[in-house]
Amino acid sequence: MLKQSLQQKLLQKLSPQQIQLMKLLQLPTTELEVRIKEEMEANPALEEGQEQEEWDEELTDSNEEEGSEAMDDFDFDEYLDDETPDYRLSAQNHGADIEDKTVPFSGGATFFERLRDQLGLLDVASEVRDLAEHIIGNLDESGYLRRDLESIVNDLAFTEGAIVEREALEESLEVIQLLDPAGVGARNLKECLLLQLRRKFEGESGSKLARRISQRLGIEILEHHFEAFSKKHYARIQKKLDIDEESLRDALDEITQLNPKPGNSGADSSRGSAVQIVPDFLLFIEDNELRLQLNQRNAPELRISPMYKEMMETYASGAKANSQQKDALAFVKQKVDSAKWFVDAVQQRQRTLTITMQAIVDRQHAYFISGDETDLRPMILKDIADEVKMDISTVSRVANSKYVQTPYGTFLLKSFFSESLTTETGEEVSSREVKKILEEAIEAEDKRKPLSDEKLSKELNDKGYNIARRTVAKYREQLGIPVARLRKELG
Repeated sequence: MLKQSLQQKLLQKLSPQQIQLMKLLQLPTTELEVRIKEEMEANPALEEGQEQEEWDEELTDSNEEEGSEAMDDFDFDEYLDDETPDYRLSAQNHGADIEDKTVPFSGGATFFERLRDQLGLLDVASEVRDLAEHIIGNLDESGYLRRDLESIVNDLAFTEGAIVEREALEESLEVIQLLDPAGVGARNLKECLLLQLRRKFEGESGSKLARRISQRLGIEILEHHFEAFSKKHYARIQKKLDIDEESLRDALDEITQLNPKPGNSGADSSRGSAVQIVPDFLLFIEDNELRLQLNQRNAPELRISPMYKEMMETYASGAKANSQQKDALAFVKQKVDSAKWFVDAVQQRQRTLTITMQAIVDRQHAYFISGDETDLRPMILKDIADEVKMDISTVSRVANSKYVQTPYGTFLLKSFFSESLTTETGEEVSSREVKKILEEAIEAEDKRKPLSDEKLSKELNDKGYNIARRTVAKYREQLGIPVARLRKELG
């Protein structure tokens, strides 16, 4: 049964301006520059420069008359119908006296192109060459063939209707494994290291006998004792091969000089792109006082085009009231309003960034003065959100993608946030401080007998940090430090 009823609901809805502000807030400096350029191209009412006095009060009467005459001569139809206005044809948005600080990146052949170029120089059958090119297209950025040959056989059958035997693919893969850098085309780490060490052994026939013995022993370890090698069970390898510790050390030295990712060894890594970090904030120490500055690239001067202001004033004050004039006025008003919103959003972004960063600097004052990680105070997003009277999500947007340049390096703001731990004396310390102590303890350990997580936990507890073994394991993994067994080294 259908019924009509009147309901009243209270909903929270973000305005377009608020949405725009949130999007701008999470952009780092380099992306903000791109966003501003895009907005300036899309909206001719927005331009760079300082805002003039409202509606240009300093204009003389004669200038006003000249401006009116210029507006009378302005053909709106010509402007509105032109799909490629002048501002889109400009290569630069600034004057010739502005220094261009763009750093050009050199171009060159990619890793895959270099492999194909080498393949073209080999004297092999066309069928082998075609399959080899197909396999090169299946290599990953590290130079490995992660897919099994049976899958590639099926791909060729379904996509190209080519029936290829696995043996033919094996032959083409062997050709690829002859290319540089050594190790390319391997299907796993073991094969990658073996390809490199065998090529060194065969290519350095004139080397000293001792080194060739070490290389031959390294091949033996990789080929028949790879699992023991990967788990650093050195005593087991010594026993199996009946060798002394010095011989094992020499063989391991040969292995550790190999490249586990041959695809990344070129000057131009295959598909990777260079990432340039531009700090959003600059922090200086002057007379033992901290001075925070917003990066000027992060705070551009934007204004509404004076010409568009005059257009809107002239056509709004009454001239002709035909439909074309109304359409023109609506167009100009929409562009000016959009430009105002964008300028306001950029200014609000700058204020939010500055307020949030200043709160972080005030809370971590001791750290920014000394640069010692042990001076970092525990700090979570809620602490800063309460300080600046903003929502946690706003602070998170600022912290997750912004960098600050300090006298000790450039850091992501997120790195200054950490949980708190309580010491035996009841003092709250940052988890970053505990990680630093943990890292120092591991660096100072005897590498012949690395400390287990249990022993590390005991050592930290002896220093007054109440920390469990599983927490040590979590922090160790976050620091990218392997377990004790994999940190073991021969003396």
